[in-house]
Amino acid sequence: MASRKRMSKANVLYLSYDGLTDPLGQSQVLPYLCGLADEYSITVVTFDKPDQYEKKKNELEAICRQYDIRWISLTYRRQPPVVSTVWALMKLRRLADRLHREKKIDIVHCRSYLTALVGLGLKHTQGVKFIFDMRGFWADERVEGGLWNRNNPVFNAIYRFFKQKEKVFLTEADHTISLTENARREILSWNLNPAPITVIPTCVDMTLFDPAKLTETQKREKRSALGIAPGDFVLLYLGSWGTWYMTNDMLAFFTALKAQKSNAKFLIITQDKIDLHQYPHREDVIMRPAARPEVPLYIGLSDAAIFFILPSFSKKASSATKMGEIMAMNVPVITNPGWGDAESIIRKAGGYLADGPFPFESLAPVQSRDYCEQYLSLKQGVLTYKSVYKKLL
Repeated sequence: MASRKRMSKANVLYLSYDGLTDPLGQSQVLPYLCGLADEYSITVVTFDKPDQYEKKKNELEAICRQYDIRWISLTYRRQPPVVSTVWALMKLRRLADRLHREKKIDIVHCRSYLTALVGLGLKHTQGVKFIFDMRGFWADERVEGGLWNRNNPVFNAIYRFFKQKEKVFLTEADHTISLTENARREILSWNLNPAPITVIPTCVDMTLFDPAKLTETQKREKRSALGIAPGDFVLLYLGSWGTWYMTNDMLAFFTALKAQKSNAKFLIITQDKIDLHQYPHREDVIMRPAARPEVPLYIGLSDAAIFFILPSFSKKASSATKMGEIMAMNVPVITNPGWGDAESIIRKAGGYLADGPFPFESLAPVQSRDYCEQYLSLKQGVLTYKSVYKKLL
């Protein structure tokens, strides 16, 4: 009986150029697939870095077995540039064709632009329903982030190729997923007659990020271990330091905060090495790496959290995972306008926009968890994905 039930499920092929063993794969790919696996037969193909794969494969294979997800990991190679990517996509296309021959694929769900090249090919040659899960304006992000210098004719040609393909993906997909309403509005302004677009922001595991699971004793002991006194005000920064994050502006904000709250501490949770030897308040900065299960405690012991994202065209499509995780813990977020749906979320959920003189004296806890439950929860994200899948079958 159970076997017949599995056989009746529609077959979904999920393609990601990011690794399932990457932190992003573990937080923003696998949880969704586990939620979808009760109604769909999922095969996921990812490109994993060899060192990460060796560390995480047993743990992730066990999760995939538990949810009856078939995971195929291909090796990610960075060198030689461009050529390695072309080779990887050729390999992925051959694999996708073979998987379709083994069991007819009903939906190919492509995470970002590179895998969408393969998904579009499957749609054209096999009639498979194609979901373009765009994640952002990828080509513009590569240019604005300094990864593709358009003065280099090779990178300029690659940029122009993907901007042309972007329009093809948007018009020929059976459905497009955008991370933000801001990006959806931008696309609709292009007069392309695109496929239907559904907004699904990066979602939060509300079970992991739950303030009710933390005790005052846990928070007090962790603060003490970090050298934070009972009355100190803790400003948190969580995640990668640099590139898209306005680090000098955040340090300047902490300097201004210190002028108002002399007992303030800046807790930076990151895997990155940061050189702050010239920063005048470096003795009040605490830097620590953290495994994902530890992150809720670091958020929970903080009084506020900050992140400033560089406003740019590509960042219209940005949805910061950390924003939902912090809000789920009822800790106020301080961020800047000009990226993603930041203004709308802060207005509805609570928090602070740093777009003028900042009201330091009014910093206070917020009740933003209810908003996260309704709009940013993993449960809601899975339900929305299921509704998209159902429309295509």
